[in-house]
Amino acid sequence: MADTSSLEQQIKDIEDEIFNTQKNKATEHHIGKLKAKIARLKLDVEKRSSQGSKGKGFSVKKQGDATVGLVGFPSIGKSTLLTSLTNAKSEIAAYEFTTLDTIPGMMKYKGANIQILDLPGLILGAAGGKGRGREVLSVVRNVDLVLFMVDAQHDHHLKDMADELQKSGLRLNQRPPDVVVKKGVQGGIQVTSTVNLTNLDEDIVKSIAGEYMHNGLITIRENITIDQLIDVFVENRVYVPALVIINKADLVSKSKLKKQMDSIKRFGWKVVPISAKTGKNLDSLREEIFSALQFIRIYMKPVGEPADLDEPLILKDGDTVETAARKIHRDFKRQFRYATVSGPSAKHEVQKVGLDHRLKDQDILTLVVWKE
Repeated sequence: MADTSSLEQQIKDIEDEIFNTQKNKATEHHIGKLKAKIARLKLDVEKRSSQGSKGKGFSVKKQGDATVGLVGFPSIGKSTLLTSLTNAKSEIAAYEFTTLDTIPGMMKYKGANIQILDLPGLILGAAGGKGRGREVLSVVRNVDLVLFMVDAQHDHHLKDMADELQKSGLRLNQRPPDVVVKKGVQGGIQVTSTVNLTNLDEDIVKSIAGEYMHNGLITIRENITIDQLIDVFVENRVYVPALVIINKADLVSKSKLKKQMDSIKRFGWKVVPISAKTGKNLDSLREEIFSALQFIRIYMKPVGEPADLDEPLILKDGDTVETAARKIHRDFKRQFRYATVSGPSAKHEVQKVGLDHRLKDQDILTLVVWKE
């Protein structure tokens, strides 16, 4: 069995081969297979690195309704922003990370408790382990939202950081490809598609799949790329929403700031210009964080009592009455009789609903249970 250094050399050799291969229609099959082989080898390296690691781990207990990872280069102003958003230095505690720290704080907004982690400064090469970057990125893989902070005077930092996260298996502002893989024991690899594929053909799909399976059925239900197909088979990809903050926006001209914002928006990123030091535009940032987390507020109304409009139950867009019941108490579903809803999701003033009813922001919900 090859050791880690041997695997890394194989990866480098294949990367060199891809770099030196002319890119055209005739070579896309070969390049796709090489990319799939690299992804499989990198997965093997990651598994062995994690098994052989004897260093001190790095973890932060997730608290609140969601966790946001604040990612930026060193000395970018993350700590100042964390203090401004949480408004409570006394709630901040340091977690040891060898010579680095991550600082958690709690932001309260619209009834939600949102944990924000000021992570150690990300550096180039982090995905390859530089500066113990893999441990830092392992925390990022577990957050509910990535909050990139860039300096208004250094507009190239975003691409550098996004590339590091991409290399570590994070897929920002994307959703998993709509592909179903059912492995079998015989019959080879069969491919079906419900859409017209412009980036793939059956031979390429089978070639890539052959790196990970020998038999089975692959059903592709959207027009995807070779890289997206590889992601399906690697199975360790994490899909996380992301926002971009431009800090020190007050230190550059309006024209330069607009140019930088337009450049970021062209890549599909939502961007908020702020000043962590002066507090400029932080209310807009709080709202964008709340929106990106897809939170909805549900006001609980006990039977025969007024609704609690001060402390909403925080759920996610698309959640149902069952989700609310489970969050309140694990026995609620078993004891559930019916619910009543008034508000945006109700068809009339007060609607009687079941567990599968989808709730909307600012609904008023009453759960009726069997008495025991």
